[in-house]
Amino acid sequence: MADVVALTGATGFVGAAVAARLVAAGWRVRALVRAASDERLRTIRVDRVHGSLEDHTSLERLVRGARVVVHCAGLVRGLSPADFERVNVDFERVNVEGVARLARTTAREVSPPRVILVSSAAARQPELSDYAASKLRGERALAAEAAAWTVLRPPAVYGPGDRALLPLLRWMQRGVGLVLGPRSARFSLLHVEDLADAIVRLVETDGLAPAAFELHDGSPAGYAWDDVLAAVSRLRGRVVRRAAVPAWALRLLAHANVRVARVRGRAPMLTPGKVRELTHLDWVCDNAAIEAATGWTPRIGLDAGLRRTLGLPEGAPPDRAAPVADRGR
Repeated sequence: MADVVALTGATGFVGAAVAARLVAAGWRVRALVRAASDERLRTIRVDRVHGSLEDHTSLERLVRGARVVVHCAGLVRGLSPADFERVNVDFERVNVEGVARLARTTAREVSPPRVILVSSAAARQPELSDYAASKLRGERALAAEAAAWTVLRPPAVYGPGDRALLPLLRWMQRGVGLVLGPRSARFSLLHVEDLADAIVRLVETDGLAPAAFELHDGSPAGYAWDDVLAAVSRLRGRVVRRAAVPAWALRLLAHANVRVARVRGRAPMLTPGKVRELTHLDWVCDNAAIEAATGWTPRIGLDAGLRRTLGLPEGAPPDRAAPVADRGR
């Protein structure tokens, strides 16, 4: 019988990709899911444990006998309308307490499994937002509670089914390049399939000392927004016009978004903290440590990743793309 990998967040964008990759690699996947949230898993053969990170019984069933636990579940925005004024309450409950509870559960096993936490590059800058601070506190909770652990700090992750970057990429595909950060800002990117491959490689690498690993798509210097616009221009064969949104406008939109979300009873994605993340100048990551520890290297560069994400056919269109046109700074 195949060894078991326990997985949280399996119904999410990243978690579903990880589940599919683990199954393809021959692992038996046991996933923690809510009863009505397993739409993404319909075509993936996994064992389901119904429950939540707040349910000790379901956590015990999830990790029992597992060789490795991969924790993909996390919160990127507040859940409860009552917590919009103090969204860090939800972040603390999910991104910190959820990690600690899972780690404590694994530590009680006779042979404690290693826990791989999918965190975020945002944990490097905890002062920027409640989200970033909660990711760092989650990493610290893992280190304090788990018998063996590994942290992954991916940059912005994109791919089919993504709800964060995909809307911006769709606008670029239509020819409008909304730029939500300074022209001088640089950031790393990673296709979701490469992230899933990296996690499988970590699962299969024994004897790792506790460590936090960054990773990127093979571009050591990262990207500027204009690099992404130029890549989409190449793929569509026509120029993408640059439409910069100034920081002051982003801040106004964020405050308005929070107010509207409160009225509608929905959690806001764009918040003042998210604006501080978007306008931060350096989100470039480094692959050196994870490559040395596991041998993993990314396979999907920016052009190939954008083509897969936007559903474009293989092969470049005629080279009609002019330099990125500028509608703002």
